[in-house]
Amino acid sequence: MTSIKEDKAPKKVIPIQAADQPRSFYEAHKRVYPRSISGLFMRWRWALVFLTQIIFYGLPWLEWGQRQMVLFDLGARRFYLFGLVLYPQDFIYLAGLLIICALALFLFTAVAGRLWCGFSCPQTVYTEIFMWIEQKVEGERSARIRLDQGGWTFEKIWKKSTKQLLWIVLSVWTGFTFVGYFVPIRELGVELLALQGGWQIFWVLFYGFATYGNAGYMREQVCKYMCPYARFQSAMFDKDTLIVSYDPVRGENRGPRKKNVDYKAQGLGDCIDCKLCVQVCPVGIDIRDGLQYECIGCGLCIDACNSIMDNMHYPRGLIRLTTQNGVAQGWKHAQILRRVLRPRVLIYSGILLALAAAMVVSLSLREPLKVDVIRDRASLARIAAGGKLENVFRLQVMNATETEQTYRVRAHGLEGIAVASETEVVVLPAETRGVAVRVQIPYGSAPAGSHPVYFDIDAVSGQGKVSEKSVFIVPR
Repeated sequence: MTSIKEDKAPKKVIPIQAADQPRSFYEAHKRVYPRSISGLFMRWRWALVFLTQIIFYGLPWLEWGQRQMVLFDLGARRFYLFGLVLYPQDFIYLAGLLIICALALFLFTAVAGRLWCGFSCPQTVYTEIFMWIEQKVEGERSARIRLDQGGWTFEKIWKKSTKQLLWIVLSVWTGFTFVGYFVPIRELGVELLALQGGWQIFWVLFYGFATYGNAGYMREQVCKYMCPYARFQSAMFDKDTLIVSYDPVRGENRGPRKKNVDYKAQGLGDCIDCKLCVQVCPVGIDIRDGLQYECIGCGLCIDACNSIMDNMHYPRGLIRLTTQNGVAQGWKHAQILRRVLRPRVLIYSGILLALAAAMVVSLSLREPLKVDVIRDRASLARIAAGGKLENVFRLQVMNATETEQTYRVRAHGLEGIAVASETEVVVLPAETRGVAVRVQIPYGSAPAGSHPVYFDIDAVSGQGKVSEKSVFIVPR
């Protein structure tokens, strides 16, 4: 009889061997050297660069009356937007504005993909400016590659130094302008020239360094790995969203050919595999591989491909702004546009219009006066001359207009109640003034306890009227 041990097959042992070389789970970053190109999309990109930067750099220097036109004065807790003066109590308007901007981004993404990323995002805009400086100093793509791969010569040192100097100047000026939206920019300039204001200097250098690092060195890595928008954009895309697309039916098979030969007889498509679309891409992807989350929708590959199609005398549009349905079903431009007004777009548009209308109506009906009533806790109640029972309140009167205002203060809610102190308060433009208000009632006219009273504050000029509730204490 054979034993159980004899029936068992011998165990297989997998030997563990040490790896000859250490392996990395992370791919080394490959620097992207975008090639310059001209065309419709490049012209639009530069038009948006000029527009956004004229607004950004110029707006803090404009004045509205005797103040800065746009200023978020955190120290004074007042926000100036053209003719509006907003206080922390008006935070709801800022929240509404952010919600409107988010919905607008969702709407534009559902209609035409990452238009914001490709044309208006600060990261895209400043990267384009920094690359333009780099191109002007170091040369075109091939010259920049040779310069980086070569040794440290006098030419390389002065070109790199010049580029760095220009980058630093632009970055510091950008940081200064950004901080100028929170500190009056003229006062900020004087303080910086006198090397005063430690926190202001810190924030100017901080935002300057962020601009320098993001636009000068990180560039496409911010869009690929740091920006959350690239990750959740697919939730807003559908097959009728306009995106930059390569037409594989028309382009494949790829391959080089002579201009005057019958390439279709050789089984080739319109793509000559020149890789110019890859060379001009600011994030270094190949659009021919299909839709990728790294694509920022700038359209430069369209300009590059159209230039090649013109040289080869082929029809344009091998790479074009179209939809997945448009490519798959061969739709014409008019058919694609008819699919724009689909349910998702209509819902986004309806919500956006409703919120914008509510925002406008609320701002138009907003009272340019705010009042906070605070009880004087040091003296809840006291007997005043003439047999009166008196409570003291402190009113914080905020004038949200650009002119000096005189406000009348009245009280009601109890029998015989009257304001014993001054009934008129003068508040300077866009200022807050605290005033003590003594309110009296006939002694014994109200039982012991706390009783609701109301303060009516209205402007003599008619610009503002509010009513605030408080309590009048009658001691036992």
